[in-house]
Amino acid sequence: MANVVIIGGGPGGYEAAMVAAQLGGSVTLIEDEGMGGSAVLTDVVPSKSLIATAEVMTRVRHSRELGLVPADPSLSELRQAVRVDLAGINERLLGLAAAQSHDIAESLTRQGVRLIHGRGRLLGTDRVLAATSSGDEQLPSDITLISVGTRPRELAEAKPDGERILTWKQLYNLTELPERLIVVGSGVTGAEFAGAYNQLGVDVVLVSSRDQVLPSEDPDAAKVIQEVFESSGMTIMSRSRAQSARREGERVILTLADGRTVEGSHLLMAVGSIPNTDDLGLAEHGVSLKPSGHIEVDRMSRTTARGVYAAGDCTGVFPLASVAAMQGRIAMWHALGDAVQPLDLRSIASNVFTAPEIATVGITQQQIDSGRLAVRRVTLPLAGNARAKMQGHYDGFVKLFCLPTTGIIVGGVVVAPGASELIYSLSLCVSARLTVDQAARAFTVFPSLSGSISEAGRQLHSVEDAGL
Repeated sequence: MANVVIIGGGPGGYEAAMVAAQLGGSVTLIEDEGMGGSAVLTDVVPSKSLIATAEVMTRVRHSRELGLVPADPSLSELRQAVRVDLAGINERLLGLAAAQSHDIAESLTRQGVRLIHGRGRLLGTDRVLAATSSGDEQLPSDITLISVGTRPRELAEAKPDGERILTWKQLYNLTELPERLIVVGSGVTGAEFAGAYNQLGVDVVLVSSRDQVLPSEDPDAAKVIQEVFESSGMTIMSRSRAQSARREGERVILTLADGRTVEGSHLLMAVGSIPNTDDLGLAEHGVSLKPSGHIEVDRMSRTTARGVYAAGDCTGVFPLASVAAMQGRIAMWHALGDAVQPLDLRSIASNVFTAPEIATVGITQQQIDSGRLAVRRVTLPLAGNARAKMQGHYDGFVKLFCLPTTGIIVGGVVVAPGASELIYSLSLCVSARLTVDQAARAFTVFPSLSGSISEAGRQLHSVEDAGL
């Protein structure tokens, strides 16, 4: 029986542990915070729970459009009957995160995985040190997986204090809504939190060093989100780079590189993350690191050290919980001799939980615009979809990419409420190399948002027939 030791209990680690146990390994998982890691405890689960609550507030705000008005004649708008209890919201979402962490731990224990609360460190390619509150333990390891995640990047000139200057892990300590929240960073994390707090009724200022929010996303999708943000009252300071921040009593003063200042009650620093790969004995035992500190891995999740694998955000491959989980599974399938295929980045589906959401799969608009790929494409505005009209959703679109001769679907973008659910059908098309005709001929429900995906397939068929 192979001894498998996993350092880190995030999606990459706990999914790897489940596979290793299923394949007959003797599995030990070392985690110092809680099962699920940051993804469950301080990142994905709580942040998306916050966003879900914010979306309800937006629906209440636009209730009059749907014919819903307050029963109390003294109120002019339904939203006046609802207030935000941030302390209650944060208590609930942290409770959800803790419950999910507990469920993961119980599932692992039932499958025979030994859980150690502590920190792991390589002592070699065949030994791991588990440092716990009750002492150190050396564990024999035939197969080792490193899945230690990342932490928020901090700037020395804007050091978080956990009260007014915050990282995204510290936002859940707030008990009252900020009077004015400054968000530095317009990537996925910054945009998601800026959007959520804006929906909750907070005056939000989003400071972006780029021309447009979400610079790494589909440019058409990012444009929609920027327009939605601005139309909802958010202040976006484009081409503005933060230099430093300081507290003055209950206020925060942000200084920009050009000398301008921005004042708010709270400041969220969302300026990226750094891998937790320090002091793990990696380089000393043959594990190569990138200049950024991320672990070098191949598509089988192998590091440069024999018998040592890595998965998740600490590898810098793709910062998604789904990718981390797949990397962990692939590592164990490979290490324990099961059937396995290398990680295929071309079929990864991802989502940005703004309102509306942005979901993507396969090739990107940027790859097409660079001239590296020749594809056909069609974009259908959401405003033309019957279900969207019924629900009062007008911002967004469905975009579909296919190969010019065969019509094989190679990518797509969905900007819509629930895009994270809608993208699954496109992900299946990309993975199975289905054609636009096959997608168009499958039944959809009328009315439905997914009907726009089928319609996009039909329109691409027409484009081909016309020789355009």
